[in-house]
Amino acid sequence: MDTELRGKTALVTGGSSGIGRGIALALAAEGVDLAVASRNPDPSAIGEVRRHGVRCLALRADVSREEEVVRMVREAIEGLGGLDIYVNNAAWAWHQPVTRIDSASWFATINTNLSACVWACREVARHMVARRRGSIVIISSTSRFTLNLREAAYRVSKVGTRAYAETLAIELAPHGIRVNTITPGHYRTRLTGNVPEEIERKMLDIIPLHRFGNTLEIGRAVAFLASDAISPYTTGTDLVVDGGLSLRPLPLVDPREAEALNLGEP
Repeated sequence: MDTELRGKTALVTGGSSGIGRGIALALAAEGVDLAVASRNPDPSAIGEVRRHGVRCLALRADVSREEEVVRMVREAIEGLGGLDIYVNNAAWAWHQPVTRIDSASWFATINTNLSACVWACREVARHMVARRRGSIVIISSTSRFTLNLREAAYRVSKVGTRAYAETLAIELAPHGIRVNTITPGHYRTRLTGNVPEEIERKMLDIIPLHRFGNTLEIGRAVAFLASDAISPYTTGTDLVVDGGLSLRPLPLVDPREAEALNLGEP
């Protein structure tokens, strides 16, 4: 099915690596011109996007700082001649036990993951309201469903983005702007790069599809939701792309036994 995204424009934050890079590449494959924002734009990522024959602006921005977010959005709009799609993806975490949370780490996490989303969507929404069209996709996390130690600040930030997206959706709907979230499961990125191999093996056992995600799979989900041809009546939804991780099946049955349950004659 044709997404009809060719010729559209998009800003993707955190677009030089990990899930953001997958999103940028998937949109570029659909013919979308891009502004890719990150603290340190990766020339190889920008080059990879441009090989799809689209324009790609490399924007340097620390999204934990409001003034840099405002500048980032302005430069994307000016450089691309307008924005049809905004993808809020940039995120990071400073994990600490609850009795040791310090203000610096707390606000670094909240500002990077949640405040930046609010600031950027504010600026983007002003532009899109004037045009009476647009699509916003906010990247969340299965940390909303699957608890982990030391992730208080990160989880609060991701729960917050989902709550914010719902309000954003109902306020922008009268202007023809759709807002949706995508919730990834476990993907190998810089953010998850320190997970020990032994822990990853255990995770594979509890993920029903028994594999980790490919970042392009999130990118294609973004294209699906951003497309006015495929998802014109979709707003306020949350698309979970996690291989079933958020279902959290109890490890009471061996994976091989689970596979055998539905094989053979009934």
